[in-house]
Amino acid sequence: MSDKIEELQNILKQDSSNFQVRRQLAVLLLDTGYAEEALPHFLYLSQIFQQDSGIYYNLGIVYEKLKKYENAKDAYLKALEYSPDETDALYNLGLVYIELKEYDKAIWCFNKVLETDEKDSNSYFNIGIANFKKGDLIEAMDNFQKTVDLNDEDIYAHFYIGNIFKEFEDNESASEEFKKVLAISPDYSWAYYNLGVIDFEAGNITGALENLEKTLELNPKDIDAYKIYAKITAKQGDIQKSNDIIKQAIKNCGANGDLLYIYAEIKKLLNDMDGYVNYLQKALENNDTLSVAPKIIKTELDKFLAQ
Repeated sequence: MSDKIEELQNILKQDSSNFQVRRQLAVLLLDTGYAEEALPHFLYLSQIFQQDSGIYYNLGIVYEKLKKYENAKDAYLKALEYSPDETDALYNLGLVYIELKEYDKAIWCFNKVLETDEKDSNSYFNIGIANFKKGDLIEAMDNFQKTVDLNDEDIYAHFYIGNIFKEFEDNESASEEFKKVLAISPDYSWAYYNLGVIDFEAGNITGALENLEKTLELNPKDIDAYKIYAKITAKQGDIQKSNDIIKQAIKNCGANGDLLYIYAEIKKLLNDMDGYVNYLQKALENNDTLSVAPKIIKTELDKFLAQ
């Protein structure tokens, strides 16, 4: 593939006005993951072929890959100006609107796609996402359900349905959905995590630990899983185990304010006061990842040092 790119680039060096080769090169760069390199070629072509919807559509994809969502929006709108029935552009525009938190506009785009293909499960899913992010969980649930009615293998729709059931405190139904996710994709760590949380809240400590261990086996950087795991072992009186868990968490996840604060409290329980002070200070140094207000930790630290 790199040979083909080099070949096209050499042709352009000899004849920069060879628009067919430039378009071919731009698409090839985009398809092979070189969005940054593709961008100037699509911009150049858009100035020459100012009413070519395909160029603007590809330009939108480039900007989307570069996370320049405002630019992507403008490009997709331009593509739709010249080709109003282009469902791919409509669909991608909907995704961009979600990134820009313009959820109602996103829903409009996906509904327009559904006018063309009423069985497009991905559009129902994205309407569900937009509603979920809006906080409209009933509408979100309805659209996620439509998604799985059309495609029961959509693990993400099942996962969101599980989360909504959990939000409604229907943990039994939530568990069923998370188990459906794992039946389809046994390595989906977040499903294990949510099952672990449900077991923990229900007092099923054995089940919670099994699911949290599976979570961390699949995703050794799941900070929340470490936090609950350490909380359980501390409650069981195994403070040394809690210490080992958080130590591993810091090793795998790096300096995280919450982990450092928990580690400080564990050091206190182990009567390691130097460690207690050290990790309180480290937690304050990483206050951007603290769930506890820094002033509370500072007050705790000052109170101890004043003794």
